Amino acid sequence: MRPFVSTDVEYLSADAEEQFVIAQANSPVDERGHFQSERLEARQGGHFISATPDQVDFVDLTPKQTVSVAASLIPFLEHDDANRALMGANMQRQAVPLVRPEAPLVATGMELRSATDSGQIVVAEKDGVVLSVTGEAITVRYDDGEEKTYRLFKFVRSNQGTCLNQRPIARKGQRVRRGDPLADSCSTDGGELALGQNLLAAFMAWEGYNFEDAIIISEAVVRDDRYTSIHIEKYEVEARDTKLGPEEITRDIPNVGEESLRDLDEWGVIRVGAEVRAGDILVGKITPKGETELSAEEKLLRAIFGEKAREVKDTSKRVDPGDWGRIIATRFFARPDPGHGQPGHQCRWPPYAEITEQMSVGINARVVVFVAQRRPITVGDKMAGRHGNKGVVARILPVEDMPHLPDGTPVDIILNPIGVPSRMNVGQVLETHLGWAARRLGFRAISPVFDGGNPKTIEDALSRVWLVEQAGALLPGPSGKPNPVGENVDYEKASAWLREQGYDPDKVFSDSDEHVGEAKRAALELWLEQQGETDVRGRPMAELDDRAERLLMERGVAAPTYGRQVLIDGRTGEPFQQPVTVGYIYMMKLIHLVEDKSHARSTGPYSLITQQPLGGKAQFGGQRFGEMEVWALEAYGAAHTLQEMLTIKSDDVVGRQKAYEAILKGEDIQERGVPESFKVLMRELQSLCLSVQPLREEEPVSLPETATAELPRLGIDLSGFEKEEEVLGP
Repeated sequence: MRPFVSTDVEYLSADAEEQFVIAQANSPVDERGHFQSERLEARQGGHFISATPDQVDFVDLTPKQTVSVAASLIPFLEHDDANRALMGANMQRQAVPLVRPEAPLVATGMELRSATDSGQIVVAEKDGVVLSVTGEAITVRYDDGEEKTYRLFKFVRSNQGTCLNQRPIARKGQRVRRGDPLADSCSTDGGELALGQNLLAAFMAWEGYNFEDAIIISEAVVRDDRYTSIHIEKYEVEARDTKLGPEEITRDIPNVGEESLRDLDEWGVIRVGAEVRAGDILVGKITPKGETELSAEEKLLRAIFGEKAREVKDTSKRVDPGDWGRIIATRFFARPDPGHGQPGHQCRWPPYAEITEQMSVGINARVVVFVAQRRPITVGDKMAGRHGNKGVVARILPVEDMPHLPDGTPVDIILNPIGVPSRMNVGQVLETHLGWAARRLGFRAISPVFDGGNPKTIEDALSRVWLVEQAGALLPGPSGKPNPVGENVDYEKASAWLREQGYDPDKVFSDSDEHVGEAKRAALELWLEQQGETDVRGRPMAELDDRAERLLMERGVAAPTYGRQVLIDGRTGEPFQQPVTVGYIYMMKLIHLVEDKSHARSTGPYSLITQQPLGGKAQFGGQRFGEMEVWALEAYGAAHTLQEMLTIKSDDVVGRQKAYEAILKGEDIQERGVPESFKVLMRELQSLCLSVQPLREEEPVSLPETATAELPRLGIDLSGFEKEEEVLGP
């Protein structure tokens, strides 16, 4: 009796499985479950062995169980170096939710399950019919008579400042089954995980602008909002009790013009929908300050008008430097007034305020403002694929300048081919080839990890694209008729053409293992005949490959199985020297956006201890000019620039004030003081009981008599050098 693989599933613990011989999940079996190989790769007792079929006790359920969920989302994972696969898995977590997410053309089959288990999408709990659909809710009547309404969350801020949003995909009257998606989330498409976009990519150098993993994208990608994302910033302001009185949230702010208050309501809170920029007031707030000594003029004015101006200072919440956007929501939380809820009580808070006892001690009110930004992709943003192939956008080219296919289709993205061999993540090239075939023929490629497509099946897919094009059977869109090739193919026309050429379309278009290579053979033989080669029918496959390689080297023409296309320079209209690898690759936009990192400062806060500018964008700090940067300026002899860097641009308190005054008056900067770091050094030495005091250059140096008298007792002889010269001679 031959052993066969049954459908029974048995769960084994780690210690229990060591007793058995366990074959790999992707061991080839026929339709009856019999192993097709005489020797199988297996494991026993923690060691990898080669076993015969009759020695095998169990077979792994799936190859996916050896990797994480993130790694199982990487197609052709087995062709990627482990370091790059780790980067690819981690960078999927950093993908920004896009306005128009698109599911990958080349998937692994885990996208639906990972999206469903994330809890971000709404799925039907039972079989039923959709009663109503709006942007905020979906109502379903299940077959057991129960009606359930699912509320959708709209434009919610995530912890990373991105936008979480659910949108309905079910339609009114639609019949749904248990587990069917009713609403998509911000990173799903049709209920499947969708972290990026499928782009038409070319692996080539372009004027050096994709040097060192830099990326060139088309202006059409930006124009079509393919990588546009929504980011939400949260601002909070609290009104507290102080020793001088309570802070107030108000529109009445001292020394602020009406222009700055135009978008505030009567309570001092900005209105929803207002466009704001850096420095604009979001919430008006005043804080009481202590009495100050009045000048003679102020005393006279107060005596004449007999009123006392309010001693308050402006502590309003403003938009941070570099931020901008549109107000999408405001929330006002307040502590209840004494007598709240009693008849005739006049509440001092706005009518839209949420009265709550859940306020910290000393806080009377808290206002939260949400500012949304719509960010298209721009130069400096980070992009990455699923194979650890990351880079930064270096140029956004006009569509007319991008390389294009002979039919006029411009590519969307240009990647550097140098980034593939040394990184050993060849999975991106296989994905590109299979993506090309999937888009052209109109099918969805599912390639599970360790058990998916291989180079032979991908060559067949590329060959089918060429054969269908030669037959003139490629349709501009889905035909609506199911066929074994793809939705974009006129199957009858392609089959008839193949029969005319002497090939069996059932074998050429078959996906079964026994017909692997049939499409490649047909494509190579027909292509070689087109190139003028003779006696190609029925020759060994190795000979056909050699002939195709020779033609590539001699004439620069690529066989259909190579996945390389003739690209035309959009600027000159001339074809590039060599055929270029072109296909569809899945690329994500990552959270490392240039707008969050770019920063500039004119003046700003200084450290109280060192009097040097603070560091970092969050503190509105300056750029650190370190030790090696000083060496660079010294090497170039830039003495004046170096002195500015180390004094008035850093911790020379007096000097920077004088420089500021000189700039305002339009005069030359003359005076420079002593850097604070020198004073810190002096204090440090003085703390070690060393008397250190700075002297001017023109002042004579004199030691006190008492100090001179003590020198011999301390064993110090200031004339030592002179005596040494007398002994040794000049």
